[in-house]
Amino acid sequence: MTLLTGKSKILIAEDDTNFGMVLKDYLNMQDFDVHLYRDGAEALKHFEKGKFDLCIFDVMMPVMDGFTLAEKIKDKDKNIPLIFLTAKSMKVDMIKGFKIGADDYITKPFDSEILLLKIKALLNRSETITQKLNEQHIFKIGKFTFNSKLRTINGFNKEQKLSPKEASLLALLCVYLNDILPREIALRKIWDDDNYFTARSMDVFITKLRKYLKEDDNVELMNVHGNGYRLVVKDQLQ
Repeated sequence: MTLLTGKSKILIAEDDTNFGMVLKDYLNMQDFDVHLYRDGAEALKHFEKGKFDLCIFDVMMPVMDGFTLAEKIKDKDKNIPLIFLTAKSMKVDMIKGFKIGADDYITKPFDSEILLLKIKALLNRSETITQKLNEQHIFKIGKFTFNSKLRTINGFNKEQKLSPKEASLLALLCVYLNDILPREIALRKIWDDDNYFTARSMDVFITKLRKYLKEDDNVELMNVHGNGYRLVVKDQLQ
């Protein structure tokens, strides 16, 4: 959120003037600070000047299309929530959008209340994860103590040093402790990509973390098929 207004700041890139103004006015009424631009190049220029909390991009735009804009935005801030708007519902476009790092993909026309709920959910998720990762770096995992800054796991009279990606992945799992860490969130936050090869790479890191934690029978790192991973500390289950 911006410090001066306390409102979440949203960047919209949409070349349909009427539609863009209607969307901007609606979100302004919902107490968001909305900035609307007519093409991708103009949106990128203003993104570089200010801090935004969420982006909404039309796919088909002049000067710079939504996909190109999203790639450039993600190079600068890989964690910013991103929604694509499009008049098309082609599967290949949806796949491309998600691979770039989109959090959602909405086909026009759509229900404005549904969009609003999606925006609020993305902002809440992004803020909660970032806040927890920034505020906390010591985590208790059963009989282990994990320090995400030092990248160490201590327990059973020994210390295990982690690689940067191992530590980042374990920190995310700790934020989601006893809940499911969605696979795509981990891939985007740590690998900044979501494809077959990065997914296979993450599976290798999960196997390593499971090995580091295996001495505590109370701790289990589970694969949740089709969803993600779940770090379980059995005596902390509610």
